[in-house]
Amino acid sequence: MVLAFVELRVTSVDVERWSAELDRLHGRIGVRFRRVQPRRRARQYLCGLVSGLGRKNGWTLAEQAGDVSPDGMQRLLRWADWDVDAVRDDVRDYVVEHLGDPQGVLIVDDTGFLKKGIRSAGVARQYSGTAGRVENCQVGVFLAYRSARGHALIDRQLYLPASWTDDRERCRAAGIPDEVEFATKVEMARTMLGRALDAGVPVGWVTMDEAYGQSKSPRVWLEERDVPHVVATRRNDDMVTTDMGRARADELIAALPGQAWCRLSAGAGAHGPREYWWARVPVRVPAWWKPGRGHWLLARRSITTGQIAYYVCYGPRRTRLVDLARVAGARWAVEECFQQAKNEAGLDEYQVRDWRAWYAHITLAMAAYAWLVVARSLAVKGEPVPASA
Repeated sequence: MVLAFVELRVTSVDVERWSAELDRLHGRIGVRFRRVQPRRRARQYLCGLVSGLGRKNGWTLAEQAGDVSPDGMQRLLRWADWDVDAVRDDVRDYVVEHLGDPQGVLIVDDTGFLKKGIRSAGVARQYSGTAGRVENCQVGVFLAYRSARGHALIDRQLYLPASWTDDRERCRAAGIPDEVEFATKVEMARTMLGRALDAGVPVGWVTMDEAYGQSKSPRVWLEERDVPHVVATRRNDDMVTTDMGRARADELIAALPGQAWCRLSAGAGAHGPREYWWARVPVRVPAWWKPGRGHWLLARRSITTGQIAYYVCYGPRRTRLVDLARVAGARWAVEECFQQAKNEAGLDEYQVRDWRAWYAHITLAMAAYAWLVVARSLAVKGEPVPASA
């Protein structure tokens, strides 16, 4: 099995030149709007998000659209009659239509949105990967899709700490429905993965970092659905092998001979190939493996520091070490999604507090970013610019 990931680097897109493709995406999601005015305003919102404005908030997007106040944009997010989750599914299908591949990778991760005050839905002092520390922020859990043609965000959920779900009055003030209960980030990840798999998204692998992979439940769930995965885990995760009985991940890797390590690239980075030393060891009892399937513990060792990261892997028995390294390396695509979607599609530039408005903005920002990714992929392939309808 060969996983030929080709990095699609960010290049500028002529928004006007590719506006017909944006029209196609808008036409696709337009059926989710019951009235003409919010449908038209959604098109203006998308255009504003990709317009290159220095700031992309209610005022600047309204001015870009020719409005004298942000009221219309706020109505679009907070009250306008449109199916936000259906648009989410349309964005996912649009991404799959253009980027889909049988060896595509689904990637779970979360990102923080720094906020002031205590009224924004889900806001709390919590760890933000964006800031790299505990901050007052909202946290969104996202699902990204990656293939050789590019990568984009296809699902999202707003994390609500227990301090919120235990206070229903506070939830109601932020527009959070009473039926929304506390869910861990791992449970949110499983929900989004389930939506993608049930929708028939072409998936070869799933990967996620240690924050999710250290829990055995998503790994067991993925294996039950026979979905290959490369999932980061803790160094003290217990494994079962044929000849060592039960042992920790770091003990298994430490017992490997030096020749077990291979220097491989995990994919292209900003400064060239991301090279590490890689090794793997079969785990569980191979005689008990499902027909055609295998289980491995994968290790990635830094060339410069010697620091080791660990991954639990499940997939086709013929999977090679280089294949597992490539899938592990694919996780970085979600970091690029966050950076690009924030810088170019206003993912984090919103001035809303309530639950519905957060989902509405994030979904439209995902749509705008998906359009940028698709336009770039079409440009890279040399396809002609679509004609306006």
